[in-house]
Amino acid sequence: MNSKNIFGVIVIISLSISSYIYYSNSKEERQTLSINNYTHIEYSDDHSKEHLITNQLSAGMWTAEPLGRLGNLMMEYATLYALAKLNGHQAYLVPKMHEQLSQMFRITLPVLHSEVAQRIKWKIVKIHQWMYPEYKHIQGDYVKLSGNPCSWTFFHHIQEEILREFTFHDFIAAETNAYLYKVQGDRKNVTFIGVHVRRGDYVKLMPGRQAVVGDEAYFKEAMDYFRAKYENPLFIITSNGMDWCKENIDNSTGDVHFTGDGKEGSPIRDFSLLAHCNHTIMSIGTFGFWAGYLVGGETVYLANFSLPESHSYKTFQFETFYLPDWIGIPADLSSLRKKTP
Repeated sequence: MNSKNIFGVIVIISLSISSYIYYSNSKEERQTLSINNYTHIEYSDDHSKEHLITNQLSAGMWTAEPLGRLGNLMMEYATLYALAKLNGHQAYLVPKMHEQLSQMFRITLPVLHSEVAQRIKWKIVKIHQWMYPEYKHIQGDYVKLSGNPCSWTFFHHIQEEILREFTFHDFIAAETNAYLYKVQGDRKNVTFIGVHVRRGDYVKLMPGRQAVVGDEAYFKEAMDYFRAKYENPLFIITSNGMDWCKENIDNSTGDVHFTGDGKEGSPIRDFSLLAHCNHTIMSIGTFGFWAGYLVGGETVYLANFSLPESHSYKTFQFETFYLPDWIGIPADLSSLRKKTP
């Protein structure tokens, strides 16, 4: 073999080795990129898939079981965010919670791949309605919070971070502000009061729990409080019982605007309207709580809405659900007392 042929063989072998090294490095980089992307994952083969899952499991992660509708999910998100941080762990969302909350908010917690969630042997930690001292020292690298947290005591110490997590998408904020501007019309110096009238299933459920929902007298007293305090209040009414609102909320002064679609399965518009007002009137429930919490103005709520001897009264702590500076108006329990032997 002459020198030219020998040189040619050397060149071919060198190029083959370089191509193999490049392909191997590129494949490793693709796998590394996939490992760091929990939302969009592509598998090249079964080996890559197994490699991905193993690397995710080695990091340790906390998550929460999504239960309930919007207000409940926000409570679960804020509680997970706060408790994971308090215990020195990274919080992750299961796809269902991310899908619901990311429609409305610019949340930042990473999303756990559904297959990873199935592979992990979770330590289930039952969470009560309000903060307990032992929650500061929860043991475990793979923890799933479960329960019905409904208290600011879990997360109020990092309020600014929670409010930042529940920042509305720009297009939602723009549409809501445009709507409120249109409702305002020619009025000057308007103070918007968001009013959430919870009815729906609660109308039938609450009497069975020896409790009541907000009635006509409650909303009148709450609205009169703001009428006395502000020159031009404008009440934005949202409800899942709008017919009741139109029949029982007085609009003789022209300062009430009935709005919202009242669809519990699609609460984005109603909640955004409430959260973009200056102050809040709520009745009961986490939906109204979060409206008041995000607004940050004055919040009026229905206080003592169950009989003292009822189970709900004994298991619900008003002081851990409503913030200390919120204004409570006692509920009228006379209808319940008439039925009590």
